[in-house]
Amino acid sequence: MEIKKLDKPFLIYDGDCAFCRIWIDHWKVLTGSKVVYVPFQEVADKFPAIPKEEFQKSVILIMPGGEVFAGAEAVFRALAVNRKKSWILWLYNYLPGFSWISELAYNFISRRRAFFYRITRWFWGKEIKPPTYFLVRWLFLRIFGVIYLIAFVSFGWQILGLIGAGGILPANSFLEIIQQRFGLEGYWLAPTIFWLNAGDWLLVAVSIIGAVFSLVLITGFWEKLALLVLFLSYLSLVPVGQIFMSYQWDILLLEVGFLAILLSYSVSVTWLFRLLLFKFIFLSGAVKLLSGDPSWRNLTALNYHYQTQPLPTILAWYAHQLPEWFQRSSVLVMFFIQLAVPFLIFAPRRLRFFAAGSIVTLEALILLTGNYNFFNLLTTLLCIFLLEDSILLRWTPKAIIRFFKKSFSIKRGSYYGKLAIGVISAVIVVINSSQLLAVVFGTEIKPVVKLQEIIAPFRVVNTYGLFATMTTSRPEIILEGSNDGQNWKEYEFKYKPGNLKRAPQWAAPYQPRLDWQMWFAALGTFRQNLWFVNFAKKILEGSEPVLALLGKNPFPDRPPRYVRAQLYDYQFTNFEEKQKTGDWWKRKLLGNYLPPFNLSGQ
Repeated sequence: MEIKKLDKPFLIYDGDCAFCRIWIDHWKVLTGSKVVYVPFQEVADKFPAIPKEEFQKSVILIMPGGEVFAGAEAVFRALAVNRKKSWILWLYNYLPGFSWISELAYNFISRRRAFFYRITRWFWGKEIKPPTYFLVRWLFLRIFGVIYLIAFVSFGWQILGLIGAGGILPANSFLEIIQQRFGLEGYWLAPTIFWLNAGDWLLVAVSIIGAVFSLVLITGFWEKLALLVLFLSYLSLVPVGQIFMSYQWDILLLEVGFLAILLSYSVSVTWLFRLLLFKFIFLSGAVKLLSGDPSWRNLTALNYHYQTQPLPTILAWYAHQLPEWFQRSSVLVMFFIQLAVPFLIFAPRRLRFFAAGSIVTLEALILLTGNYNFFNLLTTLLCIFLLEDSILLRWTPKAIIRFFKKSFSIKRGSYYGKLAIGVISAVIVVINSSQLLAVVFGTEIKPVVKLQEIIAPFRVVNTYGLFATMTTSRPEIILEGSNDGQNWKEYEFKYKPGNLKRAPQWAAPYQPRLDWQMWFAALGTFRQNLWFVNFAKKILEGSEPVLALLGKNPFPDRPPRYVRAQLYDYQFTNFEEKQKTGDWWKRKLLGNYLPPFNLSGQ
């Protein structure tokens, strides 16, 4: 080619080098037409002052003013024409040691280009394209709308029995206590619309509003408004839901919901979702080891988990029968996925895809053996941010892409909007980093901890840790009623174990929150779970919203005079016992949980 005058930077590379070509193609996308890329085989004679050996050794950048740069500096200066990549050149120029390390790494790779070409192909594939996430964003928001719908409908279906005026823990009583104890500070500690009115009609209305706007989000209309309404609605329910909405999936839904609001303005917050996924998965593994629980350390946790988890599925019964070597191996695989795989979240694309596949597989196995409502679906959905538009386009029908193509893009935000998202993102990163340091190393950054405490009521940045200690037995509460204090009849719950011949039930993605809370109550005493006493009183009063939460009421005409709760130890039967008796469970009486009483206190 003929070069009359350099009006643009010229980056000259070895056209016979496959490693060079694959990265040059990538840089062309990043710099557009602002840099000219040519192989030295075509233009070396135009620059006689530069020895041919120099062209073969490294890339050469020739600027319009005649300056010549080589190696890592040449690459960074070429990429700096893209303002988003100029920070690398700044580090090269001003960060002590960065330029030396960069050139050392460049020379090391340059001498082994054939090897690193194979590595590049293995990590990125045949070509390296800057990833886009517009389809990822669009698909995430549609599925996230489905998860929001599940959450609102599931809780709304039970809301009056749990926190209604005739429920176990009335919301209005809770807010009165908060106001009496904390005064004006209570409004900050419990951010909820129900300060205006905690009547049953508004509890139901907020649940319906949440369900309606979930459908709005699914359709793709009014995304920003829908995400804001959904976040505020669920945030309003969590404080008044009290112990029934104190689970990690509720705060995870709020944290994801807040990030989704940011995502509706900027695709760049994709990295915040990756950070959240890393934190959630890694901490779930770390807390198991840091707790010192022997069943995790000696790899026997799954010997107990399937039968002692809150609400096992029927597949958990079969999983419990698997041999010891398989259970131990499964724990090892779980630790690998939760402690090693999360670091691949920030790795090149093919390693990210492997991380996504590993995490999704783990979540699927958990979903099949335990009823964790929308928890596994939400965690799986976060893995979509480990993918890219290019991979999703292979799986998405073209008709859908054509129909929704206009929805994929986002209007370019204002300078101040970008600045606000940047500041919020920086705060989130700092708090997340602080949380990881606190859990793993016990190191607290006091100013950050203080900031975290201030914003904690809004559940926008949280810490996690699932099954830090493994319960090795299954105490189960059986609630009974009687009219004479001598003959007792059992109340049957919809999903939790009771009847020995009833197979473990499938509930997910629905969450029976009373059934779940009964599992936690059995691990303590009724004095530590005063809500259970309220529950028993509502049974004696014949509260219809509370009775609706149960599966079978042995006193359909009128409430019993007395109730009591017995504590049993429940275990899965084995194949032989199941074949002989037809029972899925076996149990042994441990004693009274709640002594017999009636409404008169006798």
